[in-house]
Amino acid sequence: MLNIGIILGSVREGRNAEAVTNWIHDFAAKRGDEATYEIVDLADYQLPLLGAAVPEAQKQEAEAAISAWSEKMASFDGYIIIAPEYNHSVGGALKNALDHLKPEVADKAAGLVGYGSLGGTRAHENLRLIFGELQVADVQTAVTFSLMTDFENFSVFKPADYHADNANKMLDQLLAWSGALKQVRENAQAVTS
Repeated sequence: MLNIGIILGSVREGRNAEAVTNWIHDFAAKRGDEATYEIVDLADYQLPLLGAAVPEAQKQEAEAAISAWSEKMASFDGYIIIAPEYNHSVGGALKNALDHLKPEVADKAAGLVGYGSLGGTRAHENLRLIFGELQVADVQTAVTFSLMTDFENFSVFKPADYHADNANKMLDQLLAWSGALKQVRENAQAVTS
């Protein structure tokens, strides 16, 4: 059984990410895969800006948030990243959250789900560069929702039916890679034990 984290990668008030995240979670859960899917809301982790000074009175809280984020991400075999596109890029909160990670996500796989004027594709391009450094294998197929055609009035999520094909392909690829990389991690651990 694979454990897949669905990372809700926006902390913005009034975010569309919740509807997109719930859609992909429900879609994945209905497939009957040999996997569990858990939503992880980035807004639940008050992560400090990486490298910024944290006031002494807030250090314990900041360290607890970083530790909780690290432990949660380490618990998964793979990830689905829900990434809105901001200013032709990945949002700052998601980038900062990923910057707090390295060994927790190494040798794991990620699938990308985005939304924006061009379906979040430019955010996906940025994430692929970041994942390369983190040693995360991102799968080829992505799910891309357009603010103009998949959201009524840019806020009510009404995805077109054709997204199901990409979602199935992305999940198939993600589970295949997550399973293979889980075996790689287990083999490496057996060698070092």
